[in-house]
Amino acid sequence: MSELKPGLPERLERVRGELAAAERAAGRPAGSVRLIAVGKTFPVEACEEAYACGQRAFGENYVQEGVEKIVHFRAVHPEDPGEWHFIGPLQANKTRLVAEHFDWVQSVDRLRIASRLSAQRPAGMPPLNILIEVNIDGEETKSGVVPSEVEAFADEIAGYPGLRLRGLMAIPAPAADSESRRRPLAAMRALFERLRVKHPGMDTLSMGMSADMDEAVSEGATMVRVGRAVFGPRDYSAKCAV
Repeated sequence: MSELKPGLPERLERVRGELAAAERAAGRPAGSVRLIAVGKTFPVEACEEAYACGQRAFGENYVQEGVEKIVHFRAVHPEDPGEWHFIGPLQANKTRLVAEHFDWVQSVDRLRIASRLSAQRPAGMPPLNILIEVNIDGEETKSGVVPSEVEAFADEIAGYPGLRLRGLMAIPAPAADSESRRRPLAAMRALFERLRVKHPGMDTLSMGMSADMDEAVSEGATMVRVGRAVFGPRDYSAKCAV
């Protein structure tokens, strides 16, 4: 008889165990790093399965897909619909949907986008939690604010009434060894600590995925974003429109 492949509950428990082990190895308190389960391309049923296992924070890359899931969860779980993070590139013509539905945007890298999110955040909702995406490796093909411009960018965002600046996010370039993975994460930590002097309300450093979770936790990440290790392989042919 062939061995059964692990289902979502088993995968989620394994990721939680790996995260807890990374916290212990880094000498950090248990539960100090939050797991964001990235559900892009997966149906709402998969998110419901993770929810049933106690997962409450979800990340989405595609606006329409994410909004449909949020609407579902707010209807089915009105007392505790979970926390929803937009983590993908955001086009100007999609900002209203994000401002009206999501709790966090982790990928802000242009003042025009920040300004629109602030203006379009409904008055009855709390300010939208914002992370500045940093292009920590200076990759030409990657979005994000270059490190030398992050401080001025943060100063601008901090003045927008519909937003709450919470911290920084980065997706470092893939690296083959631990030392190379750690280098940009350490640079992110230093940048984060420097900015917190001026903006003490910043409390979130989102970095680390399956491949570099250990290094990210050791360098001070407060959130890690994990998708396939929780939900399984993705089928991009069924992707919803952004």
